[in-house]
Amino acid sequence: MKAIVISRLGGPEVLEVQQVGEPALAAGQELVRVEAGGINFADVMTAKGGYPGSPPPPLVAGREFCGVRDGNGQRVMGYAQWAAFAEKIAARTELLWPVPKEWSAEEGAAFPVNYFTAYFAYWKAGLLQRSAGEKPPRVLIHAVAGGVGTAAVQIGKLLGVEIYGTSSSAAKLARVKELGLQHGINYAEQDYEEAIRDLTHGEGVDAAFEMLGGEHTAKSVRCVGEFGRVIVYGAATGQSAAFDPRILYAKGASVHGLWLTYLSGNRSLMEQAWKQLSAWMEQGHLHPVIGLVLPMERVQEAYRSLLERKNLGKVVVKIG
Repeated sequence: MKAIVISRLGGPEVLEVQQVGEPALAAGQELVRVEAGGINFADVMTAKGGYPGSPPPPLVAGREFCGVRDGNGQRVMGYAQWAAFAEKIAARTELLWPVPKEWSAEEGAAFPVNYFTAYFAYWKAGLLQRSAGEKPPRVLIHAVAGGVGTAAVQIGKLLGVEIYGTSSSAAKLARVKELGLQHGINYAEQDYEEAIRDLTHGEGVDAAFEMLGGEHTAKSVRCVGEFGRVIVYGAATGQSAAFDPRILYAKGASVHGLWLTYLSGNRSLMEQAWKQLSAWMEQGHLHPVIGLVLPMERVQEAYRSLLERKNLGKVVVKIG
């Protein structure tokens, strides 16, 4: 079968379409014929060699997919640690979910990582439920025009959150405002820390969803107010989070880690998340935003698009 293979460690140039052997099923797995795969920063890091738990190359890339169950022909979307960008994958049954009938394979491939991550960010921030009459919480979402960002805006709108989002493009911010973003911050033109201070009249936000790393972790801590929470789920800059824990003391703030790789092993937690996400899907509230779709032969271009932050929403590769 055809697959996108990480031939060696490096940038997008290490990705190659090759013929590989079909997967062997283990206990608790079933075969899925893959139609499309969603690209995430975790895939970029896996190719570079900086993603925990990934085996050494050569290995089949990809951790998110949409396809058809080999057993009964049901269309499903799924999550894996690798091997998703191939014509067939041996997938864990509990990490397969039905795709809405009206969705394309590309939309299905854009769902699992983005929406589960966004959901768990709100869960970590303690914002899934509020008391009646409580003031709407404020949330800062970095890379708000990306895959997780657009998912977090859609979910935040359903939760009644006041949403602040950063991007380097006015055009992207305008598009995300159509999804429910209230306060767009173009960080290429204005320091987002200053913008948050001005927009909230010095009060700060209740939570910040941080996936940049480096200095941005400390900046995000400074953006939250009293008892605010920073949810860290990535390091797109390639730099480890850098902050002095003493900056948390003065306002009782906290920093929380979120790693879908770890959470996906907690079956009851994933089922709880899916129960809510699927209800929102059935009600027509969740719609994956697709920014770019390319054939698997152009996977290097797809990865570069993500690295260069050209995408609005998800970058997807068609498989086959």
